[in-house]
Amino acid sequence: MILEKNARYTSFKLTRAAAGAAARADEGLIEQQCRLQTLYRGGMRQLCAQLEFIDDQFRAENDHDPIHHMECRMKTVESILEKAERHGLPLTVESIRTGVRDIAGVRVICNYIDDVYRLAELIMARDDLTVVRVSDYIAKPKENGYRSLHIVVQLPVRTSAGTTEDIPVEIQLRTVAMDAWASLEHEMMYKPDRKAVEIDRMKLKICADELAGVDRYMQEIYKQLEPV
Repeated sequence: MILEKNARYTSFKLTRAAAGAAARADEGLIEQQCRLQTLYRGGMRQLCAQLEFIDDQFRAENDHDPIHHMECRMKTVESILEKAERHGLPLTVESIRTGVRDIAGVRVICNYIDDVYRLAELIMARDDLTVVRVSDYIAKPKENGYRSLHIVVQLPVRTSAGTTEDIPVEIQLRTVAMDAWASLEHEMMYKPDRKAVEIDRMKLKICADELAGVDRYMQEIYKQLEPV
């Protein structure tokens, strides 16, 4: 399993001008949010370690790696404040903490669909984290064809002051095929210098459905290869 760390770090000095202009937030809020990023980053790293341990245990017991690789990412303070404003949230630390649940995220890429659901069961059975929300976009894909299983969990993070903070982290579980589609769709549809047209969406939806069929076939082939 490969762990790809795509977290982006932002200092208060670099953030202040951009976020203040974009979200009209005061400097005090921006500074507090920058400091909170450390806790979110800690929660993200802690969760990555737990997922690696789950994968190790599963491999030892079943001779199979459910996780192909993982990627972790942090929203920038600019992005957090812009999302809060877009959703009509008050620009306060508490409002952002309760209303923006995907500040820290871990994307878990699995080999097969069954691996996604096995991992989800193992994650939700743990007693060292709390499941906040589950959104199954595999069973019910989004209108554009997007497929993934999202789980928002909360886990305790120890601070330097000796206190414990419950930090939310979003987990996105998907297959290699689902991840390939999502990555390419994002690259094509969210370029700042182009406008999406309806035919783009239709073709991308067809691609998503075809890849879902490939996922099912690959799962069937793998099951046939498993020892009886």
